[in-house]
Amino acid sequence: MVLKVFFPSCCSSADSGILIGRWISEQNSAVILAVVHFPFIPVQVKQYLGEVQRVTKVSVSVLGSWSNSKQEKEESMNEFLEDLGTIFFHEPWIQISKEGDSKFWSCSTLQKHCKSPQVEEIILVYYDQRKVMLSHLHPPLDTAGQGAEDASKLSAIFDTVARSRVVFMTDRYDEGPVKLTHWQSDGVEASIIVELMKQASVPACVLLTFLLSLVSGICRSRVLNFWPLSFLWSKLSTCEQLGHRLQHLQVISSNKKAQNQTQLMRKANIFVSLLIDVALGILLMSWLYRKNRIGHLADTLIPVADHVAEELQDLLQWLMGAPAGLKMNRALDQVLGRFFLYHIHLWISYIHLLSPFIEMILWYVGLSACLGLTVALCILSDILALLTFHIYCFYVYGARLYCLKIYGLSSLWRLFRGKKWNVLRQRVDSCSYDLDQLFIGTLLFTILLFLLPTTALYYLVFTLLRLLVVIVQGLIHLLVDLIDSLPLYSLLLRLCRSYRLAAGVKFRVLEQQDGKPLRLLMQINPLSYGAVVQTYRLPTYSCYPRDSWASLCKKLFLGELIYPWKHKGDKQN
Repeated sequence: MVLKVFFPSCCSSADSGILIGRWISEQNSAVILAVVHFPFIPVQVKQYLGEVQRVTKVSVSVLGSWSNSKQEKEESMNEFLEDLGTIFFHEPWIQISKEGDSKFWSCSTLQKHCKSPQVEEIILVYYDQRKVMLSHLHPPLDTAGQGAEDASKLSAIFDTVARSRVVFMTDRYDEGPVKLTHWQSDGVEASIIVELMKQASVPACVLLTFLLSLVSGICRSRVLNFWPLSFLWSKLSTCEQLGHRLQHLQVISSNKKAQNQTQLMRKANIFVSLLIDVALGILLMSWLYRKNRIGHLADTLIPVADHVAEELQDLLQWLMGAPAGLKMNRALDQVLGRFFLYHIHLWISYIHLLSPFIEMILWYVGLSACLGLTVALCILSDILALLTFHIYCFYVYGARLYCLKIYGLSSLWRLFRGKKWNVLRQRVDSCSYDLDQLFIGTLLFTILLFLLPTTALYYLVFTLLRLLVVIVQGLIHLLVDLIDSLPLYSLLLRLCRSYRLAAGVKFRVLEQQDGKPLRLLMQINPLSYGAVVQTYRLPTYSCYPRDSWASLCKKLFLGELIYPWKHKGDKQN
């Protein structure tokens, strides 16, 4: 039977003593956590191990002895270490010794209380205690069979070291009865900046929680439930993004401690995302208010709107003639063209009425960039929607006319075939029509059929314009989703400290010799960048539609509306 001993590489130069750790009987493995070196009192060691078990809920015990022959000059030391097995009873009793300056180690087991002791093959595995303790093992999602079993075995090793943090909080400068050697035995690793931030975060979180509760109460008040405010709150992407960021602030300012590593990483990713978002927004705001760029932007906005309106007028004049040599219904063509030209005239008047206030509006909108780059981008998307509202109206008018004619033609086509639509049963049933009904149906079908090309052309042109605006807004919201959902902290952790995100381990052979234990070095395999994004990607609350191509083509053919927003029940989580 194979016995696996996981030995911390930081203890290879420790003084002689006893090995404390956890025995995993299911795997026939021993995880060494520290070396207790002389002098010590056995009763005090047992009391210390009992206290560790009570705090960590890990069955820590004395597993064997460690002998560093380079530092020990007495020949009776090895015999003394063997006799310790009678005081700290454990089966098997593991004996590891370092043979002076030689690179070869000896490892053996004693089974004094076993009637038929078996000769076990021993594998000595070195591991970096600090990296294993700080890392979080991410087993592959598609593990099955042997892969799942290996992942569970590794999880037991990582979990043992991670839950034994209290063992590593004592160093050689502590005046305790037990002296330990582990990865922090020369001094506990800490940072003054981190400790100061921890102390300052408590009152900051309390103040932020109070402010967020106040804002949340205002948002949930009945004032926002009235029709105009509720409509704007549900349709404007800026309001959706502000609500999304408000939820993020509530998560990171919560006093509730993270239950596991996933929740902790989610909080860290949200915090870094907010920090970078606000930093980019402040940079954008400083760029806008430098060299009077707000004024230049306001001066450019009105001529651009006039140019777009003139291009639309030219397009309508082209449609009112013979577009591409097509023979249109002149009466309907003139009615639709003049109707849309009048709307463009109203839109130009509206823009010139707002022109004195454009610079002031942009000045105040620029201040919103301090809330984050995503908020500024959502405001840009809403401004684009308002500036192209006339194009949206044209698209709605054309889509409604086209949709009425399509459904009218389909209903009259069923009349020719002696069918009708049963509204109650939601199916097509047979029906008998008299001569007058068939005559009127034929007239209406002919009229709608000959008017369809004119309506379809207007619908096609305004749908293409609408899709152009939707594509621009979609690119803006894709950038917002990228900033909102990208796990920046996890990616930085993968770049700087890849061992913190472990996908598994690999073993490198250090020594393989007959009569000696096989010595392996356990190294951590980090997660790939794609797996990091997939595992820790934050949920998005984009208000933009994500229809499939088939659904989009069906809507375009039937004349259904393509909204620039999503309803609340359709949010992507």
